[in-house]
Amino acid sequence: MKKKDFLPYTLLFIQPIFMASNLVVARGGVEFVPPISLAFWRWLSVFLLLMLFNYRILYKKKILLKEYKELFFLGLMGCGVCGAFPFIAGQTTTIINMGIIYTSSPIFIILISYFFFKEKMNFFKFIGLLSCLLGVLIIIVRGEYSTLISLKFTKGDLWMLGASIGWALYSIFLFNWKSSLNVFERFTAISFFGALSLLPFYMFEQNFINVTTFDLKFFFWVIFAAISPGIIAFILYTYTQKYLGATTTGFTLYLFTVYGAFYGILFFGETLELFHLYGTFLVFLGVYLVRKKA
Repeated sequence: MKKKDFLPYTLLFIQPIFMASNLVVARGGVEFVPPISLAFWRWLSVFLLLMLFNYRILYKKKILLKEYKELFFLGLMGCGVCGAFPFIAGQTTTIINMGIIYTSSPIFIILISYFFFKEKMNFFKFIGLLSCLLGVLIIIVRGEYSTLISLKFTKGDLWMLGASIGWALYSIFLFNWKSSLNVFERFTAISFFGALSLLPFYMFEQNFINVTTFDLKFFFWVIFAAISPGIIAFILYTYTQKYLGATTTGFTLYLFTVYGAFYGILFFGETLELFHLYGTFLVFLGVYLVRKKA
């Protein structure tokens, strides 16, 4: 491995630690904050925090006006769809179903990249994909394959399918749409358009479905969601993708599921069992294989 590649490949394993903390928000935060409200205030907070360090982006009005369509689309997919859909899905589906469906996102990334952007697929990437998928399935069905047969799908599963497709589109176009903004400036703009895309849905939820209570629990969950699975996770993902491409970086979603299982052990009293170790080994093997050259 070349020295310049060491950091991006290392981040393949580090980034999902922060990304998977979104599961902590989904399981804990939604009990106190309505789902769309949590997504909206999360990304508005991300924008405001980043503006403290990237206020000079306001001097690049010509670039923003030129790229606003691309930035809005990225904000809509990465922050709007992927920000709110999983929280909504959790109200009518199970954690097992959500995990299985969300791991389909790298498959969408590979297929869309292959057919529309002519990204090459080699033998090792294909085998790595299968290894990752098998490892994740072992974890989310807890080593009991009969669990897959008995799954029942609900409307929440459709929300999660939308989230997985949204993340695939965000990942692909983030990589293929070149920008004159640097990583931090671009992410600042994306977070603004993400919050903007959520605003009308937040107002509808606030007025007709569930009113947000602005208490200490609200501020805790919004700030946590903004910093860990928000700013840190997205910036590391963008940096990694810049060097490794959309397909390889998309495999962080498999590690996301593995780390999510361990978050369950740490914060929700779940037990570490042998199938966790088998699944983790297969996922890490898969990530290793996708970086090999054919």
